[in-house]
Amino acid sequence: MQYKNVAELQGFMEKCFILLGVTEPDAEICAKILITSDLRGIESHGIGRLRMYVDRIHKGLIETNAPFEIVRESPTTAVVDGHHGIGMVIAHRSMSLAIEKARQYGMGAVAVRNSTHFGIDGYYPLMAVEAGMIGMSFTNARPAVAPTFSGQPKLGTNPIAFGAPTDEAFPYLYDAATSITQRGKIEVLARKENHPSNPVWVIGSKGQTLTDSQQILDLLVKEEAALLPLGGSLEETGSHKGYCLSTIVEILSSALQTGAFLSGLSGLSADGQETRFRVGHFFMAINIENFLPLDEFKHNIGAILRELRAARKLPGADRIYTAGEKEYYIEKEIRQKGIVINEGLKKDLLHVKNLLGIEDFELS
Repeated sequence: MQYKNVAELQGFMEKCFILLGVTEPDAEICAKILITSDLRGIESHGIGRLRMYVDRIHKGLIETNAPFEIVRESPTTAVVDGHHGIGMVIAHRSMSLAIEKARQYGMGAVAVRNSTHFGIDGYYPLMAVEAGMIGMSFTNARPAVAPTFSGQPKLGTNPIAFGAPTDEAFPYLYDAATSITQRGKIEVLARKENHPSNPVWVIGSKGQTLTDSQQILDLLVKEEAALLPLGGSLEETGSHKGYCLSTIVEILSSALQTGAFLSGLSGLSADGQETRFRVGHFFMAINIENFLPLDEFKHNIGAILRELRAARKLPGADRIYTAGEKEYYIEKEIRQKGIVINEGLKKDLLHVKNLLGIEDFELS
């Protein structure tokens, strides 16, 4: 198994974006957001996504230097048109804007339209955490998830991310799709010699179980398969709860900014040709100091988390975790060992390396 140094991979990604015409500051943002996903153990949204960004930029689906247009603004809110630019850059600027508004007025919220895939959702609440604030981030995505009692993909995986500072070594950070799993995890499995997907993740258009990872990816595009929302396919197991949470994300990511939604995010035109995705986001920052001293809040939330972890464990359970804790320990290990380069990822990186003519990056 091959490991690659974190800094070397981050530098490689930054160089790729610069060669694609992205400015150096924006290329640095893109590389940092992608490597953060790898550091937190989220393979589906890290360097494994690099080839996707490169291919979409080459196809003209993503603009490398699109204007960041504020089309409507108040002291605490803004609506942004990303003009099909790089989602990570648009999202970074939008959350920065929300943080600045919260710093002045206590809260800031920014709704975005006409963006593209923005990487790991949890990165943006972490920006607020670093500013001593609570942060929230939402995004819609191309159709992949079926509403309860349907087998047709309508909603995106529509993640929710919430972050808050604590008095511990790591912040509280929840970052998860509103579906049982995300498309990216299935893509990772397909790259690993087509490992099967979990039988409770996906259903076919007739409600049948699907496990062949590559087949699932092919059928998703044809709307003949769908990921299941949190809770699965039955109301008895809470399917309607995941479905409704996903719909809330869809509303925040499209209705406030008159953006694209549901089937309008397919990335395909009426005649089946690839087109721009028009993704929407929503960001919020809350200035804790407007409610109470920051240190007092950190102690309060730390006490909550410690009591949860001290709950009586089930027989055989090693310990109880709170959101963001596992990722903290994973990051420490990855920074020491490096990032795993499996054969599928190696193939993608070599494709990008050769396409862009990068010579000073080696893979064994």
